[in-house]
Amino acid sequence: MSYDPDNIFAKILRNEIPSTRVYEDDATVAFMDIMPRADGHLLVIPKTPCRNVLDASPEQLSAVMQTVQKMGHAVLKAFDADGVTIQQFNEAAGGQEVFHLHFHVLPRHEGDRLRPPGNMGDREQIEEHATKIRAALG
Repeated sequence: MSYDPDNIFAKILRNEIPSTRVYEDDATVAFMDIMPRADGHLLVIPKTPCRNVLDASPEQLSAVMQTVQKMGHAVLKAFDADGVTIQQFNEAAGGQEVFHLHFHVLPRHEGDRLRPPGNMGDREQIEEHATKIRAALG
């Protein structure tokens, strides 16, 4: 399988599609999921092309995991969460829908349930959540 440079996350990286970014460094970007399964649900991606964990370089994985950890701490603080769910899927049979490496970071509270997938979130509420995460990053 080859990398498709026209996938939605590649377009977000090129600013061809808007996103609500909460963090960016030289190697990664974190932005809000537009179909959040929990308040504060965000995605972390590398800035360089790779389909998923199976073809990512050690450098890409290291950079992304550092940002995933940073975002995990930020959502814990921003939402006074009890824990964090981190999800990552590889290839269609593994549940992957966008073929650019990405990790889901979802703040969780004891006893809560994730919302069903595929439902568009409220843009204003997503922006409010992004503001809380940015503030938690300091």
